[in-house]
Amino acid sequence: MGQPTVGILHPGSMGAAVAACAATNAADALWCETGRSTASVERAANFGLTPVATLAELLDRSDIVISLCPPAAAEDLARDIAGHRFAGVYVEANAISPERAQRIAGLLEPDATVVDGSVVGSPPVGGKTPTLYLSGPVSVTVRIEALFAGTAVRTAVLGTEVGKASALKLSYAAFQKASRVLVALAVGMAREHGVDQELIEVASKRSGSYLSEPQYVAKTAARAWRWGPELEEAADTLAAAGLPPEMLRAAATTLARWHDAKDGSELTLTDALDRLAQP
Repeated sequence: MGQPTVGILHPGSMGAAVAACAATNAADALWCETGRSTASVERAANFGLTPVATLAELLDRSDIVISLCPPAAAEDLARDIAGHRFAGVYVEANAISPERAQRIAGLLEPDATVVDGSVVGSPPVGGKTPTLYLSGPVSVTVRIEALFAGTAVRTAVLGTEVGKASALKLSYAAFQKASRVLVALAVGMAREHGVDQELIEVASKRSGSYLSEPQYVAKTAARAWRWGPELEEAADTLAAAGLPPEMLRAAATTLARWHDAKDGSELTLTDALDRLAQP
């Protein structure tokens, strides 16, 4: 079997960088430019991805399609792909619940072979090495491992059951992202009473405390539009397991106050806390 052609849906900051890594071992890495923003066009060009005019063309030419989009769009996107009767390998790599991953597999199979995937870590640029966790048929996960061999994207196979990779991602995200939200609330409360620097000093004496890194609050605000829906997915996963989802839903509601602050926004800690205080 020769080198596969890969299609990426869609070239956001993570998707474009992951697709560029896949291109190392692929015949080509495609993306569909129809309806995408100028920023997407520039990003895809910077990463050396090949544009195609339509989704149908991308699916017709691709052996492997990787879906990396906002969690809320994952199922609708998969439904569009199913309508084209895509018959290759579909890597569902979004931050979604195991149940949603299984529904997506149901939409695409038996035409396509679905691999559940999740990326843990930052986009693979500037020395960053995220891990792509995989769960699905062995015959297909080995192909995905080969696709990223020798690149900045590491791979790890969790088993054959669709949903395992998604469960791992959301379990990690539930702690990591909700913790960052709690930092913002704690620092905001302390600032209101003029003791924010003292709070940071207390936290800095304890190893591994997010409270000692309040500068990360601005980065959290800029990622809120993606993190909020991800925590909603994690809350759904908790509820499905019979565990209380309220804390994560509250964190998602807090993140919604930063929804208009997008990736790349030049926010300061003060800006982020001011926005958080506005209902």
